[in-house]
This record gives sequence, C-alpha cells and structure tokens, in this order.
Amino acid sequence: VQLQASGGGLVQSGGSLRLSCVASRSIFSFHVMGWYRQAPGKERELVASITSGGVRNYADFAKAQFTISRDNAKDTVYLQMDSLKPEDTAVYYCNADGAGSLRGRIYWGQGTLVTVSS
Repeated sequence: VQLQASGGGLVQSGGSLRLSCVASRSIFSFHVMGWYRQAPGKERELVASITSGGVRNYADFAKAQFTISRDNAKDTVYLQMDSLKPEDTAVYYCNADGAGSLRGRIYWGQGTLVTVSS
C-alpha cells in the first residue's frame, strides 16, 4: 500500500492550498484516513481525519481553517487549507488506518512541505 501526498508549496499568509493523498488501492480498505503535520522542532500532530463512512474529526486549531474530504472514485483524500498562517508551516503527512485484511496496519505518505510566509 502506498499513499502519495502532493499539493504543498510556498504561499503567503492568508492564502490557500489543497493537499491531495492518493492511495494505491481503494480507500475503503482503510477505516480512517487523515492528515498530520510536523513543524520544525515539534512533534507530529493530527490535523484532521475522515472515516470510511465520512465522519470528520478536526484538531481544535484546524476547525476554522481546514476541510478534509474524500473522493472514493479517485481513491483520494483532500485537505483544503484556507486563511493560512506562518504557524501552519510544516510537513504534512497523509495517514491511513487499515481495515479488513489490513486491520491493525498504519500507513504513511511521504509528506508534503507547506511553507507560509508572513
């Protein structure tokens, strides 16, 4: 199983980016998919997640700015990030928690760098 994250880049404060995470197999293979981030010198933290049934969960800091969604036909999970701030600068990682035959397995994408300039 591979998760391919993309969409990061350099954006000015107040700008927007949309991250994509494409899975190498049906995303119904995963109970939950999510986005985490890791800023320099900090621990990795959850940004948002979405279950196979479409239930969303957000970190408190993400509720007003970020939207997670999924396109089952494209095996892709998105993270729409609006009103970005310099403190949102981090490497963003896609994550998937396996279901069925993949139960108990955790998968990570390679990360995509988001840099927000002031």
